[in-house]
Amino acid sequence: MAKRSIYIGADSAGYVLKEQFKAYLKELGYEVYDCGCDSEASCHYPEFAAKVCRAVQDDLDNRFGILICGTGIGMSMCANKHRGIRAAVCDQS
Repeated sequence: MAKRSIYIGADSAGYVLKEQFKAYLKELGYEVYDCGCDSEASCHYPEFAAKVCRAVQDDLDNRFGILICGTGIGMSMCANKHRGIRAAVCDQS
């Protein structure tokens, strides 16, 4: 069975959680592609949402992406502007 791929991206507020989640997914056997950001420094989150969305659109076999940001609202709004992408805000509470 082939490894499933997941594309993951975050803004600066979600960077630490993205790194933790990435490690967890790898432990579960997923091939994880990190689309940024690369630190807790302030960044332009729509850029990273777009990178994940384009990767998901281009990968015909593995259409999964995870976006992490401070509230989830900005990333999901950006993602939903991409054709064929459906994003929802989820939290752990």
